[in-house]
Amino acid sequence: MEGPVSMDYLLEQVMHKDLGRRLQVGQEIAELLMSEDRCPDLDQDQAALDRLVDSVASSWVNSSNFKVVLLGMDILSALVGRLQERFRTQVGTVLPSLIDRLGDSKDQVREQDQALLLKIMDQAANPQYVWERMMGGFKHKNNRTREGLCLCLISTLNVFGSQSLTLSKIVPHICNLLGDPTSQVRDGAMNCLVEIYRHVGERVRMDLGKKGLPQSRLNMIFSKFDEVQCSGNMVLSPMSDKNFEDDDSVDGGRSSSSSKATSLSGRKVVSMGSFRRPASGRDGSAAGAVDEDDFIQAFEDVPSIQVYSNREVEEALTKIRDVLSDDKRDWELRVAAVPSDDDDDDAVVSSTRTSPVSSPSSPATVLPNLWL
Repeated sequence: MEGPVSMDYLLEQVMHKDLGRRLQVGQEIAELLMSEDRCPDLDQDQAALDRLVDSVASSWVNSSNFKVVLLGMDILSALVGRLQERFRTQVGTVLPSLIDRLGDSKDQVREQDQALLLKIMDQAANPQYVWERMMGGFKHKNNRTREGLCLCLISTLNVFGSQSLTLSKIVPHICNLLGDPTSQVRDGAMNCLVEIYRHVGERVRMDLGKKGLPQSRLNMIFSKFDEVQCSGNMVLSPMSDKNFEDDDSVDGGRSSSSSKATSLSGRKVVSMGSFRRPASGRDGSAAGAVDEDDFIQAFEDVPSIQVYSNREVEEALTKIRDVLSDDKRDWELRVAAVPSDDDDDDAVVSSTRTSPVSSPSSPATVLPNLWL
């Protein structure tokens, strides 16, 4: 058919039940949808567009004939390319069918399905928006679908990076799949965790320790992490500063840097944020460039001040805060304000509590990292 077509014509073609007719017109429909000249009023009638998308998702993508399924995905791909972000409102309509097809018996269907999902994340809605609506698939009755979702997550990380996802919402589902009755699903879940480790780094190891996994399973996971680290295939250095920012924690809680700071010493530590040290003389881009001893030494090697009461703590913090928050002061003066006890920079202060002490000779609090 030459010339522009109406939405009524497209709906009529899409809603045909005859298999032969669908195979005949499927590619034509996709080409029409991609052409603004041939199909100018695609998004003018929202109700008609909703019916079109719903029919393709439910009748074509869910078809028992894999050729019709592939044509249905072609039509949806054309709609995504044409509508771009305007397709976002249709994501909830198409995802159930696309999730089902991740477990299709045909490799071609699974591959095209995954490519379509990535296209939706790229052009219609951000990856986090899509994955928030896909996580129910981790409990899908079809084990192939559960495995396919793991593969899709790996592809998402490789295409968009770990910053595109709130991993704290996804990791618990992956951990549950480690106990799946199907070996392929368990392997897929393990590969997911390894991929997350490649992108996020050592904080994944620490956060998994809080998930209540059996020690034998943790040991297996950590051995995989060690293999990746030694292979040099890390996307980020495991000790990268980026991996210790609160916003990127895979367990959604406090940062792993705070946990590490607490475990490094038995004393009470009042952490005032992340302190970025200059890179060491060694090549920091290599995986594992900073070992545990270097990290502990760097953490301990900071200015300390000696205080004997809660009031002195508050006064010291107030003084430092006033200097650091004054943007009119030179940076050198603001940095110099941090080690506020110039007469005793080498003082080593220990502490077991922050409550007032009975003896003025017993320091109450240690403040080794006074960056606000």
